[in-house]
Amino acid sequence: MLFRRSPSLSAHEAAAAMGRGELQLVDVREHAELLRGRVDGSKHIPLGELRHRLSELDRHRKVGFLCHSGSRSGVATKLALDAGIDAVNVKGGVIAWSRASLPLTAGKRRGAARRGRGAA
Repeated sequence: MLFRRSPSLSAHEAAAAMGRGELQLVDVREHAELLRGRVDGSKHIPLGELRHRLSELDRHRKVGFLCHSGSRSGVATKLALDAGIDAVNVKGGVIAWSRASLPLTAGKRRGAARRGRGAA
């Protein structure tokens, strides 16, 4: 077999695992895509930055990767697995998350999010 399919979870399985504290969710979409909504509690690392930011992930917990449709998160999952991180792809991405009627929060403009970081 030439290709190995990455491990995956459905949106419902990912939401349940997050709720139990067993899964850290990483959204690999681009900044502009977050304006359409994001999963509350997810960490945002655009796919193009992931290789250099893997150290930001908790290696003691499974990491679920999420994108718009599940393609880029599949690439992210393979990258993380190759780095020795326990990782899964959230099948169907934000599309599946939304279709499953799971909550999405309204996105924020990138500048607004940055202004709020240093305030605390």
